[in-house]
Amino acid sequence: MNKTQVPIKENLEQQWYVVDAAQERLGRLSSEIATILRGKNKPTFTPHMNTGDFVIVVNADKVVVTGKKRNQKLYRRHSGRPGGMKVETFAQLQGRIPERIIEKAVKGMLPKNSLGRKLFTKLKVYAGPNHPHAAQKPQELKINTLG
Repeated sequence: MNKTQVPIKENLEQQWYVVDAAQERLGRLSSEIATILRGKNKPTFTPHMNTGDFVIVVNADKVVVTGKKRNQKLYRRHSGRPGGMKVETFAQLQGRIPERIIEKAVKGMLPKNSLGRKLFTKLKVYAGPNHPHAAQKPQELKINTLG
């Protein structure tokens, strides 16, 4: 009988990648980032383990969406109080907190459990071109988007 090899936590190497979101489409960018966070791009991928890498996203304020989504895509949040629903468009949120757009898109593509919450902490998003993670020596990552 063959046995499946499960990676040992001590032997897993976690890389740091930096992604430039300037002029990238939101959905295509987010799905690539979620794949790397989850570790699906590695041969040691195990669904129940945290085998993914860290991802740093810079220039989050320059991410784009196609069509009329800039004015029609809505982001909702609720304060928990009666009448506390706040709604804003993509353009409004991009002007106010551009990091949140990428964070919400990627978080929606991760598992909805404790593993997904742990994977989400490995995502670092910054509005400008600078980030404080130079000591980790992140590798430049090119996203394979079409168009």
